[in-house]
Amino acid sequence: MIQSMTGYGKAECLIQQKNYTIELRSLNSKQMDISLRIAPVLREQELDIRTLLTQQLERGKVDCAIYETHSSDLPDTAAVTPINMEALDYYVNQLGEYTRRKGLQTDVLALAMRMPDVTRLQEQTALDDADREALKAALTEAIVQFKAFRKQEGEALQHMFSEKLNGILALLEQVEPLEKERIEKIRNRLEESLRLLSEERQQATDRNRLEQEMIYYLEKLDITEEKVRLRNHIRYFFETMDDTDGQGVGKKLGFVAQEMGREINTLGSKSNHSEMQIIVVKMKDILEQIKEQVLNVL
Repeated sequence: MIQSMTGYGKAECLIQQKNYTIELRSLNSKQMDISLRIAPVLREQELDIRTLLTQQLERGKVDCAIYETHSSDLPDTAAVTPINMEALDYYVNQLGEYTRRKGLQTDVLALAMRMPDVTRLQEQTALDDADREALKAALTEAIVQFKAFRKQEGEALQHMFSEKLNGILALLEQVEPLEKERIEKIRNRLEESLRLLSEERQQATDRNRLEQEMIYYLEKLDITEEKVRLRNHIRYFFETMDDTDGQGVGKKLGFVAQEMGREINTLGSKSNHSEMQIIVVKMKDILEQIKEQVLNVL
């Protein structure tokens, strides 16, 4: 079964008495492209996080966000930023003196709270082994959910591809009766053109050479090889989708779709028949839909 490059996974963990949420999202990309947004306290683990994501997710435009989420089970002080009382007193006194001297009406406390160093973040301690293990376990859980989402999306893609490919095969079956009719029409048209020649020109015509030229012309319009190759490409597309691993086949399916396009284009150039050309246009439309969605296959 194939997998989609679109994925989503989410997990939570407790680190230094604070809850953190991990979210993974991805879209299609030719290579592995990781965008990482993590809380400052976890910055030291950035390299390990990137390494794990690269090993597990193969390719895609992956957005990984790890942010703090407050929990009602934690004490209120866990999320409190302490106030520098000395700095606050200093700014209140300075601003109060200034506003009195200038006769200004303003909220001195509100202004003082915006000044530098009044609020200061708590010093963050380095992660211990237990914190690292908790982070890794949560990231692994998010990756498991992420892969499950990719498989689910891949099943939907495979169902769509099967319908589209069967649609092309059905159109190819419609070409068979038109092909025989087309050859007969071309032969009759050539013979009718010969009959319109003057009697003198007809007697001078080498019938054997004419038959050879007619056979050569009709062979150039023969589409048997193109039909066989197109069916083979479609069969290989199905086989590739049914690969037991289901990973890394997106590029291969893209190459197969390109080869299918070449055969369909050749069918159109050789058709020389209005109804066959309409069928070829329908095939191209279906193939373009396949190509668009192949870009989402892992």
